[in-house]
Amino acid sequence: MNGFTTKNWEEKIVSGTEGGPRVAYAHATFAYEGVIEAESICDLLLYYAGEGYESGQTTSPCFERFEGKVDGREGTFIVRHEYTFDAKGIASTFTVVPGSGTGELAGITGSGTAGGAMGEDKVAYTFEYTF
Repeated sequence: MNGFTTKNWEEKIVSGTEGGPRVAYAHATFAYEGVIEAESICDLLLYYAGEGYESGQTTSPCFERFEGKVDGREGTFIVRHEYTFDAKGIASTFTVVPGSGTGELAGITGSGTAGGAMGEDKVAYTFEYTF
């Protein structure tokens, strides 16, 4: 099964501390297994409608840098996500940033999805790619 786990999550509110909508920045590290065997560093810009996840669906654009292997080829690449999340779970669609592949991953293109229930240890993902 393709999945990833969170190794580290650091989040800081950057605006809206007085109530109402707020924006936060998160820096996270993930460990991937499956077609992607890699560690990643992800920087997210989070929007909350109110005080937290319970306030309804939120959105988060982010960039994620992978270092490891895809289908046995080694290198690095970056994807751009558009996450949505609420108290029940997370969902994302993502695409490889053109020209971001290095090493044996040079020329990689592709897209995928990620999603799972909030609080689960592992998040499932799909990834379709070409070189």
